[in-house]
Amino acid sequence: MKLRQNVRHWAAKRALTTPVVGGYVNDKLVGMHTDIFLGKTAEANREERREHLDDFFDATMDTYVAALEAGFPEAEAREITHVQANFDFFNHGWAEMMEIPSDELEQHYRRYEAFFQRHGITIDDPLGEFRPADGVADAPTTPERMAEGEFENAVAGFADDAYVEDADGELHVGGAEEPDDVDVSLAPGADETDLDDEANAD
Repeated sequence: MKLRQNVRHWAAKRALTTPVVGGYVNDKLVGMHTDIFLGKTAEANREERREHLDDFFDATMDTYVAALEAGFPEAEAREITHVQANFDFFNHGWAEMMEIPSDELEQHYRRYEAFFQRHGITIDDPLGEFRPADGVADAPTTPERMAEGEFENAVAGFADDAYVEDADGELHVGGAEEPDDVDVSLAPGADETDLDDEANAD
């Protein structure tokens, strides 16, 4: 899969395992991902999918941290969560939201099969043990879109590895090397206003 990677991704990685700020970053990333993927579908579909996506992406933040703890580099840990999302989109028939065509799902699964099996993740059950105890909100399916076979936002041909485009537009297989000094405050949701609000709440 082809992803981007810049300083904000490195900052988010650090922030998600940092007390206090991690919660803000988690919530901000969930909202950002929901908005990004809803932007790929028709306006009429957006609000009926929003709660489902919020719940789903919130659960994948736990997957991301677990993948990092298992030793995956940032790009692969993040790709794992994107693969989960594409499993979910496939199951709902949300072809226009998929980042990869359906015929590459199996190949992506196989690359992370050991991790997925360890956590009960399958194409049919994209969250596995990361599914929240109270579940994920339902959303309508559009199987007719899958039958049409049009994946207008999917990028094919990157199923054999994690391909990362850095801030300079250069493509790295497996991701770029993590900088030594990462400013956690650059993570989405970790701005000073958020931190000041937390301090005032105490």
